[in-house]
Amino acid sequence: MEKLLDKFLRYVSVETTSDENSESQPSTAKQLNLLKMLRDELQAMGIEATLDEYGYVMATIPSNVDRDIPAVGFIAHVDTSPDASGADIKPQIIKNYDGGDIILNKEKDIALRVAEFPEMQQYKGQTMITTDGTTLLGADDKAGVAEIMYAAQYMMEHPDFKHGEIKIGFTPDEEIGRGVVKFDVKKFGAKYAYTMDGGEIGELEYENFNAAAAKIHIQGSNIHPGYGKDKMVNSMLIAMELNEMLPVEQRPRFTQGYEGFFHLTEINGTVEETTMNYIIRDHDRTKFEEKKALITSVAEFLNKKYGDVVKLELKHQYYNMRQEVEPHFFIVERAIKAMEMANIKPKVQPIRGGTDGANLSFMGLPCPNIFAGGHNFHGKLEFVPLESMMKASEVILNIITLFQAEG
Repeated sequence: MEKLLDKFLRYVSVETTSDENSESQPSTAKQLNLLKMLRDELQAMGIEATLDEYGYVMATIPSNVDRDIPAVGFIAHVDTSPDASGADIKPQIIKNYDGGDIILNKEKDIALRVAEFPEMQQYKGQTMITTDGTTLLGADDKAGVAEIMYAAQYMMEHPDFKHGEIKIGFTPDEEIGRGVVKFDVKKFGAKYAYTMDGGEIGELEYENFNAAAAKIHIQGSNIHPGYGKDKMVNSMLIAMELNEMLPVEQRPRFTQGYEGFFHLTEINGTVEETTMNYIIRDHDRTKFEEKKALITSVAEFLNKKYGDVVKLELKHQYYNMRQEVEPHFFIVERAIKAMEMANIKPKVQPIRGGTDGANLSFMGLPCPNIFAGGHNFHGKLEFVPLESMMKASEVILNIITLFQAEG
């Protein structure tokens, strides 16, 4: 496990936060620092690997059997979420975890408390990797990156391990919904693939949200409050009114399973102007379209009420991959079998989010999502058990074995 731990710690030490306000590809140049490192490491193992102008690392491990086996790929993203700082990450490593609370930052009274996260207790006796309470950890998805790199190294060091052609892909900008916008599926060359981007051990997903983003600009009119009667238009109050017109029960706090939501991710305002950002999610395509129609009608109503002050921009992000994966359901079944071979109980469930695999599936590369092992992604309470990462690498190798055995 030390080899895997070393890889993970080196990868999280590289700042790779993506930026949704950037128009470049990748959205931040610092992501290229890790992508170059990964390309170089793959080449040092003797694996053919390239890094293109858009920030995609693609690598191939040739087949070492004389039968025709479909090429299978494994993909992870290098960027971390803009929701929390990804700079100067200082992981804490708790060996032989005792099953109790973990103090992350005594000064700021930040801790992982079992009362809040009872799932922590299932990792008693294992090696826990946490933050220091000031940044995220980056297990989403550098755990996935490390797991793939470990499996690749294992194959290169064990030529007796039989396999078909293996494809490896590392992408930027997944966290801002642009991870594979310029990904060349034909060039990648896999017939089937898996993203290593899920949560806790055992997770397996082939359904995800349909997703859209809404950017809203509200133009007010700032008049001295002493003389504002019938003249002042307070954009912040209109923003509050808009938010209250969306269903309260469809906020993330009140949803689970297949239930979708409207999530206000950012708001900045003055009397003169206010901007709001929402993400809109639903597994059901019809309900998803209804949500987009609702926020559009709310904007139209407020424009009639206040006089064309609300500008709404709706942007599609991705669709539910289920319809593209189900016709190739054996790839899900192989992932289940690969977990069972590793003595893992599979947890097949819908993703309450999205992965590169969603868009890849619609681009002709069926791509379910497998656990990377982490918890509490996108925040300072993120953690990952090292043993879960090790099991994820084992699942990768088991899937490869099953493709080799079953074609």
